[in-house]
Amino acid sequence: MAGLALRTPNQTHRVLTADDVEALAIGAWILGTGGGGDPYHKLLNMRQLYARGHTVTLIDPMSLESDASVAVVSNMGAPIVGQERLSDPEFSARPVRMMEQYLGRKFDAVMALEIGGGNGLQPLLIAALTGLPVVDADTMGRAYPEAQMTSVAVGDLRCFPFAMADIRDNEVIIPRAESWTWMERISRKACTEIGSVAATCKAPRTGAEVKKHGILYTTSKAIRLGETVLAARRAHADPIEAVLEAAHGKLMFTGKVIDVERRATEGFLRGNAVIEGLGNDSGSKLVVHFQNEFAVAYKDGEPVVMTPDLICLLDSVSGEGIGTDIIRFGQRVSVLALPAPPVFLSPKGLEAVGPRAFGFDIEFSSVFDEALS
Repeated sequence: MAGLALRTPNQTHRVLTADDVEALAIGAWILGTGGGGDPYHKLLNMRQLYARGHTVTLIDPMSLESDASVAVVSNMGAPIVGQERLSDPEFSARPVRMMEQYLGRKFDAVMALEIGGGNGLQPLLIAALTGLPVVDADTMGRAYPEAQMTSVAVGDLRCFPFAMADIRDNEVIIPRAESWTWMERISRKACTEIGSVAATCKAPRTGAEVKKHGILYTTSKAIRLGETVLAARRAHADPIEAVLEAAHGKLMFTGKVIDVERRATEGFLRGNAVIEGLGNDSGSKLVVHFQNEFAVAYKDGEPVVMTPDLICLLDSVSGEGIGTDIIRFGQRVSVLALPAPPVFLSPKGLEAVGPRAFGFDIEFSSVFDEALS
């Protein structure tokens, strides 16, 4: 089926350089909104693979043939567990091979479930080992913690089959599930039993489904965002301002982390971080709640930014993203809001990823008025 992947491969593909991969890791960590897993371990693996001569080709999603078969991949689990287990490219590729065996056919391309964090690099690891091209798209435009929080779930696409593997010799295939919510419940339980981290291959998508329901060009977006940060550092400019301009974001708060409460439970990392204001925000406190990713932020007791708007915590000096698994006392941070993909601003999108989906009994209010017009 390899011939199905591209319509005009000479005009719609780009071989990613090692510098592209470095920039992608920075940009994906920012877009991860605290989750998706720290990309550092996967970046180290990509450096090794490129040093050995492997390369990755990024393809335009609109070049996919309608009947092309696309593997949608991610790691699943609590991000903090990933800090304790080194990433293995072969481990990442196993669920793709499991799915191919189950389906009885080969994939034509691979795509990220979420561009955020380490999961933004997950398809690159698989592509480097298999030779499959990477589709320049994902299904979240960021990172979200649950299976029903995707553009394909909002679009009512099929949620099965599903493949999962761990670092031992455990493999799980879920051939059917009643709904995306049930798929989340079943797969999350299995993930928790094998240590709260697993590599997965989600329900396969056709080229037509990717073009209609995917969030397109997010890999390129993450690369450009990373390049923006790197350019600001080289110029000794403010990387926070550079990110805000490049991503059309808003600065919500600047301060120092004075308290962090987190716990790994039911396959998630839950908790909150308390930030004491500095500069223009002196005298105020911001409390940011998270479930793997940052979900809602309260300034002096009032909600000021919430999902699906992206809540991104960046190191105020370096512009590096800060994850919920590594945020710590004393960090100087800038809290940014970035616009959400339009699919999640629809009534069905808000039902899936709005503040109530994370247990907060508040109506969604975007900091980007134009996003709701």
